Amino acid sequence: MLTASATRRPVGRLALGWRLARVGGHLLSGLAQCALLFPLLAPARRHSLVRRWSRQLTGIFGMTLDPRLCGPRDAAGAVVANHVSWIDVFVLNAVSPCRFIAKSEVRRWPAIGWLSARAGTLYIARGRRSALTDANAAIARHLTQGERIAFFPEGTSAPQGALLPFHANLFQAVVQAGAPVLPVAIAYLDASGEPSAAADYIGDMSLWESMLRLLSSDPIVATLVFLPPIDPAGLDRRRLAARAHAAVAKGLADIAHRHAGHEAKKNPPLRAG
Repeated sequence: MLTASATRRPVGRLALGWRLARVGGHLLSGLAQCALLFPLLAPARRHSLVRRWSRQLTGIFGMTLDPRLCGPRDAAGAVVANHVSWIDVFVLNAVSPCRFIAKSEVRRWPAIGWLSARAGTLYIARGRRSALTDANAAIARHLTQGERIAFFPEGTSAPQGALLPFHANLFQAVVQAGAPVLPVAIAYLDASGEPSAAADYIGDMSLWESMLRLLSSDPIVATLVFLPPIDPAGLDRRRLAARAHAAVAKGLADIAHRHAGHEAKKNPPLRAG
């Protein structure tokens, strides 16, 4: 199991202020691109801009990307991943842009909510059955048109080392469309290969607190394992969700196993005598 490390070096006020200024400037750049360029561009060109902008944003937050391909990276279908933080969206977009499904509260986040909406995010109002029905219809339509739709079936973020059960509701749209499920495991590691607690966005933590925590942390490696696709043929939504959960759990276990093997090589056991 991945256990997050909370150690980090303190960052001076000047350095933190500079990083915050860079985030603000980058958000303004994204707002301008979405307002002025997106209406004029074809989908492929928009995806290219989203990928580049997201890579730059993750870089400002001190992240490098480590995508590992056990399955297709840019195939059409339903991308499902474990959920660690709000920045998961931008990490995924930095590698392979998707149209995301998000709770309606995200739409009200300053700047990020508007940017996400302009990038094509579909929002769901939680607690309303009619909203879920409409969302499933929209997801099925986009999947049938050959798009990549991404969502986090846990329904909330979880600390690294924990994988919550997958809610099956949105898998109904995947079954209707007959689209493959594309599982992805996400982990955030520090320089020693330990999971970085700085990436966790859980409990009552605000978006602002999470951003400051990330900007104040040591460099982070965002590791994404793209797993083999799952064919939904013959599966109902609950069985499909269970298959996806098992795949993501295996991906996270593989990341932990690689870390354990790396540590074993660095610190071989002492031999008697």
